[in-house]
Amino acid sequence: MSAPDPVVAIAMKGYPRLSETFIAQELLGLQRLGLPYAIWSLRQPTDAARHLMHGQITAPVSYLPEYLRDDLPRVARGLLSTLPRPGFWRLLPVFLRDLARDRTKNRLRRFGQACVLARELQPTIRHLHVHYLHTPASVIRYAALIRGLSWSFSAHAKDIWTTPDREKREKIASADWGVTCTRDGHAELARLSDRPDKVALVYHGLDLGRFPAPPTRPPRDGSDPADPLRFVTIGRAVEKKGFDDLLSALALLPAHLHWRLTHIGGGELLKTLQAQADTLGLADRIIWAGAQAQGPVIAALREADLFVLPSKQAGDGDRDGLPNVVMEAASQALPIVATDFAGIPEFVRQGVEGLLVSPGDVAALAGALVELATTPERRLALGRAAFARLTGDFSAQAGLARIHAALLASVAAAR
Repeated sequence: MSAPDPVVAIAMKGYPRLSETFIAQELLGLQRLGLPYAIWSLRQPTDAARHLMHGQITAPVSYLPEYLRDDLPRVARGLLSTLPRPGFWRLLPVFLRDLARDRTKNRLRRFGQACVLARELQPTIRHLHVHYLHTPASVIRYAALIRGLSWSFSAHAKDIWTTPDREKREKIASADWGVTCTRDGHAELARLSDRPDKVALVYHGLDLGRFPAPPTRPPRDGSDPADPLRFVTIGRAVEKKGFDDLLSALALLPAHLHWRLTHIGGGELLKTLQAQADTLGLADRIIWAGAQAQGPVIAALREADLFVLPSKQAGDGDRDGLPNVVMEAASQALPIVATDFAGIPEFVRQGVEGLLVSPGDVAALAGALVELATTPERRLALGRAAFARLTGDFSAQAGLARIHAALLASVAAAR
């Protein structure tokens, strides 16, 4: 039996991406709930590996021209099909106002991609949904105006904190509804919303079915050079992850403490961090594993004694939400050392599931690492509490059900 025609188009900047497991988890969950949808991506995939979930997602995937010059005939067809539509005249004043404030090629690209999307959308589509409120939401907003469709958004982290207030306010007002995944993000979007119930707080949670039961760990304390303590951290090598602070903290650990760190993730600052580690004399203690799919990530978490993530605000205002990797660490009953910043304290409570330090406080970060490195019984207690917190309060199912219901309601309203 053939699959039902899609009624929702779900868009994002790039698909698939290893760093966006929360999106893959949501897509797979919506598929299992029976929602027929299509995926639209603003760019081609750049990761060499794919997550296991991506192989299970069966929705049709379409790619817009990442740069308009890459497929001028396709862009021209999109523009020509848009001109006779009544929606073109709804879009024109919105686009011209945006262009007056943002005279860049990127703004023109969003317009061109929206014209292509509006022309090529499956005829059964009744609603558009987009992940991220910055560039992808501009394309979806424009396409929705052209086609006369409703649209909604999921806002996450960078898109909330680096998009100008006026742009966020206008997009929220134009959308039917939106969700975001941290209290900080919700407060920011609610401040700009045209009505109190427009944006909801919905945690991603974690699909526990993807993870094995936590392992039994040996009580390492860093005293044996033949069996060093194992730290793990996961995330793209970008400023907001704070990995430079982590390396500086590791350099402060006492010489008698034997440890190794595994870092999983790609990113533009990877070579800079490797050079920093070499300068600090840490190179032989760190494994730079690069971007990895789910299997190796879970294996690294199971082999580790402690998970660490020293997130902070980047210079451009970018910051984390509630990183999925924190919950993935909890799925393997790992104690967590992190910063008291962004969405992290919404999951990790100081002294309950882990230890929290102020962002950028290298000395405090080193102290927290030493404290847990030398007390395996405390690591065990914190890890058990993290697992209980995850299974009790952060299952993915409740949030997924809310998004599914909202999408169905938007589709029903459009018929």
